[in-house]
Amino acid sequence: MPITEFLVRNASLYGDEVSLIEVNPELEEKRAITWREYELIEPNPIAMYRREITWREFDNQANQFANLLLKKGIKKGDQVAILLMNCLEWLPIYFGILKTGAIAVPLNFRYTAEEIKYCLELSEADALIFGPEFIGRVEAVFDQITKVKLRFFVGEDCPPFAECYRTLAAKCSTEDPSIALTDEDDAAIYFSSGTTGFPKAILHKHRSLVSSCETEQNHHGQGREDNFLCIPPLYHTGAKMHWFGSLLAGSKAVLLRGVKPKWILNAVSQEKVTIVWLLVPWAQDILDAIESGEVNLKDYELDQWRLMHIGAQPVPPSLIKRWKTYFPNHLYDTNYGLSESIGPGCVHLGTENIHKVGAIGKPGYHWEARIVDESGQPVPQGQVGELTVKGPGLMTCYFNDPEATAKVLKDGWLFTGDMAQMDEDGFIFLVDRKKDVIISGGENIYPVQIEDFLRGHNAIKDVAVIGLPDQRLGEIAAAIIEVKPQHQCSEEDIMAFCSALPRYKRPRKIIFADVPRNPTGKIEKPKLRELYAGGSVVEVQIKS
Repeated sequence: MPITEFLVRNASLYGDEVSLIEVNPELEEKRAITWREYELIEPNPIAMYRREITWREFDNQANQFANLLLKKGIKKGDQVAILLMNCLEWLPIYFGILKTGAIAVPLNFRYTAEEIKYCLELSEADALIFGPEFIGRVEAVFDQITKVKLRFFVGEDCPPFAECYRTLAAKCSTEDPSIALTDEDDAAIYFSSGTTGFPKAILHKHRSLVSSCETEQNHHGQGREDNFLCIPPLYHTGAKMHWFGSLLAGSKAVLLRGVKPKWILNAVSQEKVTIVWLLVPWAQDILDAIESGEVNLKDYELDQWRLMHIGAQPVPPSLIKRWKTYFPNHLYDTNYGLSESIGPGCVHLGTENIHKVGAIGKPGYHWEARIVDESGQPVPQGQVGELTVKGPGLMTCYFNDPEATAKVLKDGWLFTGDMAQMDEDGFIFLVDRKKDVIISGGENIYPVQIEDFLRGHNAIKDVAVIGLPDQRLGEIAAAIIEVKPQHQCSEEDIMAFCSALPRYKRPRKIIFADVPRNPTGKIEKPKLRELYAGGSVVEVQIKS
């Protein structure tokens, strides 16, 4: 069954109920300032930054865009790229593409003009739909992407090199185009995060998308009364596939444009949100805001908030311990996944296993996992090896890249590139990315282990450990440390704290700087290596 059938079902069963809500608190704040400047009172401020649609409107808009694409010559198997910030139009556009039998190609909103061009060419896109934030970037390359014959614009003041989506779609039928689809049809191309180089185009079938719906709802039990707060960008599998649990349940979701702690807590309070997926930095920011007095939890209605879960990166146990101090009644879960395994859930902790925080968990619903050596053979329990996963959400391939596909898909198993180990209870712990392992004086050093340790320091907000070249040892560990606001930290403080680590694991260089992360929360270590491999840093000599 194609995933579009869930939308059709929801429109039929729950047509008048709200499906999606967009909240844009930044717009609210800007307009509130404008009104105060003129000493006026805005009669309906909520209407300015909050929009919503019902399930029937969602399905109708998807049908209108599908019929527009078909009218313009898009056919089954073509590729249609989406370059939008999170907005109320995003998901109806996505489903409209799927209803034509075409392949949806979401693009990272941080891409430069050249990266947009690269991904459009790599995915062989036939059409592009984009928003006002991207006019300059698209204009810079539109005459170079000759295969992209159709360009639709979402917003006011359509540029001359595109057509107005709203005007054209409004003239199209709201009837379902009734294109024959099966779960074996290609559905979407997602791009890898690019933390190890240029992004790869990851092709998924409808069955992958459907499997993520089932896995997500099995893990987190979304029901009709739930309300999911979606903060991460919809171009990534993580955000959308967690929302797929809401799609399967027929429950509503809030698209929040912004990550400030006040905005998150306001959205949870005002919209009666029950489930929130956070990245580690956002959870950290909320806790810091509580502890600094920037926010007061008594100002918000949060009793209905039942579940907080985290994914996309290892989770420090110290963070969850702090979280439970302020939110003792929350269920908590960790999710592990890759775009190649259709986002979150191929491994997950489970809300009943909070005593194992630090682990990514056990194989998820309908998934298998193994930890293997260089020859692909399972390693003994407790030893470090590469995590491999197998399940219904595996990608079909890297689009038009059989060589790269063969390196990671072997006998139905996906080789994730993540180094991991399993404890005596069968819980999997991430050790590090295979490419990030530091070999220093013949010893393997796993940066995540050092990062987790350093996050236990009360002045450290974020940390990244990378390997830097060293003439004698080959590589040494360098720690880039981001200090919390209103806190101070010195090299001596770090050295004293690290005395509890084995000598070979202690970082030999300390760099006080911001830790860059991509929109899905992953540390951008290639950027750090490029920045600091030959840069000026504070070196700390390790003594025996």
